[in-house]
Amino acid sequence: MDIAKADVRNHTDAMQTTFQIETNGQGLYEFTRSVARWIDGNPDGLLTLMVRHTSASLLIQENADPDVQTDLKAYFQRLVPPATDRSMSYLLHRDEGPDDMPAHIKAAMMPVNLSIPVLDGRMRLGTWQGIYLFEHRDAPHTRQVAAHFCS
Repeated sequence: MDIAKADVRNHTDAMQTTFQIETNGQGLYEFTRSVARWIDGNPDGLLTLMVRHTSASLLIQENADPDVQTDLKAYFQRLVPPATDRSMSYLLHRDEGPDDMPAHIKAAMMPVNLSIPVLDGRMRLGTWQGIYLFEHRDAPHTRQVAAHFCS
């Protein structure tokens, strides 16, 4: 399912846009198709993506088996549990809820930007690779991913 919306700006040798991704709590949200449509037909170059939030990450990950996304979410929930977990009692930042500081920790551990080569107007992703926003908060959010393509 493709869930991103884009606001496009074009320049001579470069293009920029912002993808908006609606999330429904923690999990991975694929937006590969939106990026592919935006980049389609452009010359060779480099695509850079950056999530504009401190409690979400970007990943290139397998998109064939949904169990991969389920397992990744479960792994990071075990690795960095909510602030209410006894093992996290040392956390000071708790004003925005028990999922907030753990979300910041997860975002500090994972990429917040990606660079993807483009050849003949197509991203050079592998057969089973997709581009994901990894939402680390429990509540729904509208996330923004800034995109820059340079030929």
